[in-house]
Amino acid sequence: MSEGSLEAPTRHPIPWEDPDFYDEDKLDAELRRVFDICHGCRRCFNLCDSFPRLFDLIDDSESGELDTVASADFKRVADACTLCDMCFMTKCPYVPPHEFDLDFPHLMLRYRAVENRQGKIGFVEKQIKKTDRNGKLAGSVAPVANWANRTDNKVTRPLMESMVGIHREAKLPRFNRRTFVATARANPVEVNRAAPGAGRKVALFATCFVNYNNPEIGEATRRVLAHNGVETEVVYTGCCGMPQFENGDIKAVADKAASTARELRGWIEKGYEVIAQVPSCALMMKFEWPLILPDNEDVKLLSEHVSDVTEYVVKLNRDSGLAEGMQPLDGKIGLHLSCHSRAQNMGAKAAEMLRLIPDSTLEVVERCSGHGGAWGVMKENFPVAIKVGKPVARRMSKGEITHVVSECPLAGDHILQGMEKLDADASVPEQAWHPIQLMARSYGLANP
Repeated sequence: MSEGSLEAPTRHPIPWEDPDFYDEDKLDAELRRVFDICHGCRRCFNLCDSFPRLFDLIDDSESGELDTVASADFKRVADACTLCDMCFMTKCPYVPPHEFDLDFPHLMLRYRAVENRQGKIGFVEKQIKKTDRNGKLAGSVAPVANWANRTDNKVTRPLMESMVGIHREAKLPRFNRRTFVATARANPVEVNRAAPGAGRKVALFATCFVNYNNPEIGEATRRVLAHNGVETEVVYTGCCGMPQFENGDIKAVADKAASTARELRGWIEKGYEVIAQVPSCALMMKFEWPLILPDNEDVKLLSEHVSDVTEYVVKLNRDSGLAEGMQPLDGKIGLHLSCHSRAQNMGAKAAEMLRLIPDSTLEVVERCSGHGGAWGVMKENFPVAIKVGKPVARRMSKGEITHVVSECPLAGDHILQGMEKLDADASVPEQAWHPIQLMARSYGLANP
């Protein structure tokens, strides 16, 4: 038996339709097997709060070993996991094909799937994660919704914390009255037919966040690609299912995967590549959907034709070169590589893309922001999220950074909050950017 695997990690399909997947005794046995290996290794102690919680449970137990830890206490460990995949991708020496066969994130997913089947996922938690419904409702009253969500609103935020469980200090996404899909339909962009990349076609999967919360990211993508000769069509069939994935509702994710992949297959067959503009969505399409529906040919085809937006631009530059016209940006760029970008195993594509901007100076940070999607805004989690993200906030604060950038928009906002908490008197940028927005600014294509 080898001590640690030197081979590339592989993942097994998720057997969510097998009754044994939901068997509590078999789940407990697997939790104890994996936790005991983690206890003997402890390499992941500094990644997130799941592992310190596990190791504290063991160290404080009667025997100092896992055998005297109550199974009911495992919930504290599972609740702290954000499914970021960093333990699997970067730390654990025992992932498959190693014979220990550890996949900690998917074990936590299984734990939540059992909870979901037993009706233990709270009503409020489920409602918060209905992103399409919430985006439509809040968008229809966007000024009121944004006013209510402001962290300095001393009326609505305490009520929200007591009634819904969202921490009063956690920054929440803004909503837009006009979706990205509607904006794109009303404002066609002219394609630069003289660009080196002319002739390429892309279907932009809007993602729920870009569609309802930050259409500016989508507009920047359309303009950069059009300037580089790429024709774009905006496509959106609904959320990728990551929020439901976090809740263990794998059946809901499977349904979303099947319907979206079926829709996007038509675009792929017409010669379009697919771009997902948020890393979590790209990760779902590339890796999680094929593990949930391994026999679905539409899902398999999509996984082979979908790219993260920064990945696509880097590939475009490598294949044909980019159009001229980029100008230097003032100041230093602090780039946070999000966990779900790193989990795509594509390399630091955002860094590669931003280095294409003339005279760019980057400070690259490869640490978890701590946000974890909807997890990080909850009352019980927000302080932990700030603690986990403190190393990133500290790096951004000390590096004389002008532009705070993250591939994950939620992580970007969370980093700014972390910077403010480090030093309330410090000068913190008003906004965090997506990498494609900086490239649009460099081209002089920023939103008016």
